[in-house]
Amino acid sequence: MSRRLVTFDLFSALIDSRMGASAVLDGLARARGWPVDGGVLYDVWDARNKISQRELASWVPFAEHCRRALAGAYAELHLTGDADADVVVLLRSVGDWPLWPDVAEELPRLAARYRVGVLSNVDDDVFARTQVARFVVDDAVLTSERLQAYKPGPEIYRRARERAGGALVHVATSARDVRGALEAGIDVIHLQRPGHRLDPSAPAPEREVPDLSHLLSALDSAQERGSS
Repeated sequence: MSRRLVTFDLFSALIDSRMGASAVLDGLARARGWPVDGGVLYDVWDARNKISQRELASWVPFAEHCRRALAGAYAELHLTGDADADVVVLLRSVGDWPLWPDVAEELPRLAARYRVGVLSNVDDDVFARTQVARFVVDDAVLTSERLQAYKPGPEIYRRARERAGGALVHVATSARDVRGALEAGIDVIHLQRPGHRLDPSAPAPEREVPDLSHLLSALDSAQERGSS
């Protein structure tokens, strides 16, 4: 097994977070008769969550970013709701958020050849409830809680590389994750997923794969070039 650590983003590369969270938010909206669906509510919440993670100067738990973002989404959409209570419901549901179809089969296959981990803007307890947790050993779980930093800031990527002993490849899907990792000097493979497009004004990754079934060959090729 290669000692190089291959990390994945959790909520875009491995889990279809929009589908999972939108279903929960849609249930809240319909139960309360709100004039929005779960997809709209998710998009506003998610955008505010990312802004909060990017702009706060000091680290706070992921759950707190989520709570503030949900309260802001309710205010923006003129909805009456208890964000404190609803964010608990939302984050407790992460175990039901679906994996992308190739994850359950391909991630163990990758783990047989490489050290597989996650690099994610979550708290440890949130990660532990996801369907990904069963595939990853604890010392390869690099959460924002453990690294005390958030994407897309450079510090989280640098600290992840230090934890990996300097040999790190990050598999990213979202535009901000790809850009943040590249600007921090991290080796990146872009994993394409529906609903995600890269920023054309940002640095472009050298390697891109359409799904996880193509990732092993991309990793093997890179390792062969590096050892030659």
